Amino acid sequence: MSFLTAEWRKLVFINYTIDPELLEEYVPKGTVLDSFNGKCFVSVIGFMFKNTKVLGCKMPGLHTFEEVNLRFYVKRKDGAIWKRGAVFIQEIVPKRLLSFVANTVYHEHYITRPMSHQWNITPKTIDISYSWKHQQTIQSIAVKAANNPVAFIEDSEIEFISEHYFGYTKYSNSKTFEYEVTHPKWLYYKVHEYNANIDFELNYGKKFAHLTHQKPDSVFLMEGSAITVEPKKSIK
Repeated sequence: MSFLTAEWRKLVFINYTIDPELLEEYVPKGTVLDSFNGKCFVSVIGFMFKNTKVLGCKMPGLHTFEEVNLRFYVKRKDGAIWKRGAVFIQEIVPKRLLSFVANTVYHEHYITRPMSHQWNITPKTIDISYSWKHQQTIQSIAVKAANNPVAFIEDSEIEFISEHYFGYTKYSNSKTFEYEVTHPKWLYYKVHEYNANIDFELNYGKKFAHLTHQKPDSVFLMEGSAITVEPKKSIK
């Protein structure tokens, strides 16, 4: 049985190139940094969890909520296959119980903040925003796009960033957890306007402070789908 089933909807991706050396301490044992056209990326991703169930059961009051995370990309050689995955530096959710479950079971890096979202959707346009509050300061990401979802091009930057089906967690310097995330390929909306109101040093520390004033390499909006998160396993 899947550990978690849900829908991930209206995923805003804001993607920045970064010096690989800044990520080395976060890379789980058994994985290596992944790159696209020689570029190493971190992404701020905001989205909605909907219809969330843990081990097939709804959690009262916790089935629909926002998440904003900061992640980067790795890969792991498993026999003859390269598995492409993501590592989360921080994940923000609005309920303490969510953070407790994720941190306890998967040893992730969830924190709890007041959060909100706005979806304004018309037949022609789609405006999506996610916000959170930290130290009395409102942080937010927002996009405006044409309401015309399309398939992404193979071997594109969008495919590289959105098509990662494994999560890796650095439990210790010698132990790594791997878990599989399943979902179909997502459609995306072409973004024509965005806003990233993020104090990276406030949220993620001095190592990422320069991203506050760095222009993203790309911004896109994915429709999302039903997903599953499978039970974790230790890798050797």
